[in-house]
Amino acid sequence: MLDINALRNDLSGVAANLATRGVTLDGARFEALERERKRIQTRTQELQAKRNALSKEVGIAKGGGRDTAPMLRDVAGLGDELKALERELDSVQANLRDFLLELPNVTHASTPLGRSAEDNVEVRRHGAPRTFDFAVRDHTDLGETLGLLDFATASKLSGARFTFLRGDLARLHRALAQLMLDTHTQEHGYTECYTPYIVNASTLIGTTQLPKFEADMFSVQKGGAADDDSRLYLISTSEITLTNSVRDEILAADALPIKLTAQTPCFRSEAGSYGKDTRGMIRQHQFEKVELVSIAKPADSYAEHERMTRCAEVVLEKLGLPYRRMLLCTGDMGFAATKTYDLEVWLPSQGTYREISSCSNCEAFQARRMQARWRNPATGKPEPVHTLNGSGVAVGRALIAVMENYQNADGTITVPEVLQPYMGGATQV
Repeated sequence: MLDINALRNDLSGVAANLATRGVTLDGARFEALERERKRIQTRTQELQAKRNALSKEVGIAKGGGRDTAPMLRDVAGLGDELKALERELDSVQANLRDFLLELPNVTHASTPLGRSAEDNVEVRRHGAPRTFDFAVRDHTDLGETLGLLDFATASKLSGARFTFLRGDLARLHRALAQLMLDTHTQEHGYTECYTPYIVNASTLIGTTQLPKFEADMFSVQKGGAADDDSRLYLISTSEITLTNSVRDEILAADALPIKLTAQTPCFRSEAGSYGKDTRGMIRQHQFEKVELVSIAKPADSYAEHERMTRCAEVVLEKLGLPYRRMLLCTGDMGFAATKTYDLEVWLPSQGTYREISSCSNCEAFQARRMQARWRNPATGKPEPVHTLNGSGVAVGRALIAVMENYQNADGTITVPEVLQPYMGGATQV
């Protein structure tokens, strides 16, 4: 969440920044809540001072043998009022927290202004798209013709937007994930993790999926119970579990950066995306992703952002896939991000680049929600860490890109050389 002191000290500046994201900050509501908070706190201080004074008088009166009953009644009355004020303050603080939970992160100064993906800025390209001397087929036609990509069975089992892979295509999918994990752990210094796929609401609040994006999550109930306290959620990315691993902790300076990676299924209802990419595997309710997460010192987080993005690029270069790096504009970034790079891979069937990785610096936005801190040696005090996350990369979309970029005229798919050891030496699917 945003630093509440930023709103207290520069409400108009925060409002102007959020406006570049298309978000209107309700400044009047915030100021009304702040006035109420200050009123309660001022009245509380007055009553505490009065109670302290009365308590001293009671002591003096007792020492003088005077009747203290009236004064004790006054002290008790002040205590009742103080308890009522405490409940009022809790309510106002809860409303302030709810207000902050609905606001996205402010954007970094280097993030370009814009309203949509049309305003994103291309940073660079790598590799030239292949020229084909035959009619290019998309991944759906390739997979179904080979008998290895089966949407009918997936639909029978689960409904639309699920995938059933068979044989060498399933193995190629696994090989891609193994290559990514090996690259990030052996070459890039990440620690591989195995995390839960089901989490509680507090965990999702920490990484900002709740409360604003609950409609995009799949939820389950423990033991068939129907109350909200028993509700759990399937993760939409292992960013959720990896980042929350430092929740409610104070980390030593020499422990940072913490670099974590995991391969997990991701579950997304994609409620607002129907009508887009309904064919094939581009947008699914369930998919695999190798995630990268870094927990960093604030002074190091932008260098870490560049390094993390480069880690994802290395995977695409090993696979020989043409891609481009895009700097997202203010209107196209995720809720928690202050700066984001997207990597987009070339898909021959569409004749365009499509997102395969998104790498974001969230600065202290998630850390404030999670109470994830580090002890700054310069001050000796705990301060919020910076959190970063990125896809390293989306396994299903990497499979699509390999299928389409490595397709042959006869409908087979050449296995990229770097994947052949993971495929038992096979050179073709």
